[in-house]
Amino acid sequence: MRNMGSLQWLGAGVAFWSSSRNVFFLTVLLACLVSITPFQIGPVMPGLSSAFSATRSSSVVGGSQRAVTFDRLLVNVGNDFNPDTGRFRCRVPGAYYFTFTVGKYPKKLLSVMLVKNGQEVQAMAYNEFRKQGRKVQSQSAMIGLKPMDTVWLLVQESPDYALYSNAGPYITFTGYLVYPESTSSMGYLNNHLIPPGIQPDCPPPEDPSYSERRRESTEKGRSAFSVARTFSILGESRRHHNREALTFDVEYVNIGGHFNKSSGHFTCYIPGVYFFAFTVGKHPRRAVSVKLMTGRGEVQAMVFNEDMSRKREMQSQSLLLPLKAGDVVWLYSQQDERYAVYSNQGRYTTFTGFLVYPELNFMSPDRTFH
Repeated sequence: MRNMGSLQWLGAGVAFWSSSRNVFFLTVLLACLVSITPFQIGPVMPGLSSAFSATRSSSVVGGSQRAVTFDRLLVNVGNDFNPDTGRFRCRVPGAYYFTFTVGKYPKKLLSVMLVKNGQEVQAMAYNEFRKQGRKVQSQSAMIGLKPMDTVWLLVQESPDYALYSNAGPYITFTGYLVYPESTSSMGYLNNHLIPPGIQPDCPPPEDPSYSERRRESTEKGRSAFSVARTFSILGESRRHHNREALTFDVEYVNIGGHFNKSSGHFTCYIPGVYFFAFTVGKHPRRAVSVKLMTGRGEVQAMVFNEDMSRKREMQSQSLLLPLKAGDVVWLYSQQDERYAVYSNQGRYTTFTGFLVYPELNFMSPDRTFH
């Protein structure tokens, strides 16, 4: 009986020691987790997430309201978008990608602007056809935002303008945070016209800290740009032996400094899968033909409209591309006299690209399926 009691006491002691050891290790683990800062955990934290997508199932006539509002909210991560006012308010500073599609009302003009804060125009969708038929126009841009900045869609006040939608719906608005603010990235967030005295064919002066910031951005696996044109370009009758890239004078975002708006070239420094989107305006009485190119002129995607009417409208295109370090991506506009690209201060013509997945650890596009 004494031996049995000793064994029971010994078993209880072992169980108590084991339980105490587990509690000790759990306490140490929790202490370690508490000591980790949010930036060590990474941007997957809920507090650093922000995204919305909304649709509208009814039409809007110009003059009835200034902002496009929405009656169906599909996603609202962070609750930063108010569908009743149509306004997105920035909570997490950083680079955001916005895209919208709007329907053209029969026999009405279409003009919708993506604006920031008061009425700072970032980009626009436009169509001046007054035909009976319905169609849609799309636009997109990446914008650098600070806390409390607001982004919304502005409708022309005149009753000559209208947006069409139904239960389809034709009208959609989406935005999401691509890169939270960081020392390396926000240094490239700007929205300035090209400085006076710098010719479009010449690269801008080198910033002494440019190479260092590019290296930091590359180490962090961040690369994004968004640019626009505020003037048109007309094709000429003379033959061009070289395919010249479409250049830009407005820079919304250039994280890593990998895009040169004066040459129109994006150079890949971080291998991986990239998303590209572009929208171009059609010039009155000219056709439009713009291609997304890689390397020395390999066509990846294009927009085309051969209507030679005097009306202005827009064309959009987007896709994902796998890139290696050193690959170059650019837009090419057909350069003979039949073609042109239209834009003005409303910024009809935009070009955006950003890294979605770093590294080339994805399925080869040459793989054959059986």
